[in-house]
Amino acid sequence: MNSEPIALSRALASFDALWSPRIVTRVNDYDVRIAKVAGEHLWHVHDDTDEFFLVLDGELHISLREPTGERTVKLTQGMVFTVPRGAEHKPYAPTGAAILLFEPTGTPTVGDRHDEIPDHVDATTGHALDS
Repeated sequence: MNSEPIALSRALASFDALWSPRIVTRVNDYDVRIAKVAGEHLWHVHDDTDEFFLVLDGELHISLREPTGERTVKLTQGMVFTVPRGAEHKPYAPTGAAILLFEPTGTPTVGDRHDEIPDHVDATTGHALDS
């Protein structure tokens, strides 16, 4: 891991791929990931972990299927939201966004259970950030 400060704006400028997170650092057993997102992800579930989202730029919507029905949370720049473990959810960004996520190292971006993975979604546990 890098022992120098990391400028998130510079890190985000280092890649163009959508729905393909980069690991900027680690905190204990957690990855701190950044991603550029636009359009829809896919419905998926993380059985054993919560998923933390911070919107760095743009707007992110997260649809949730809950026992009382489906709802969507809308996050704008500076807002955070945690999807609880076991909650079926689908992030999407109608006009694009840059996000930061905290997830246990090795957590797949498509969860433990998911719909068919579309071509534009990178099924990964995160990529190293190119310096």
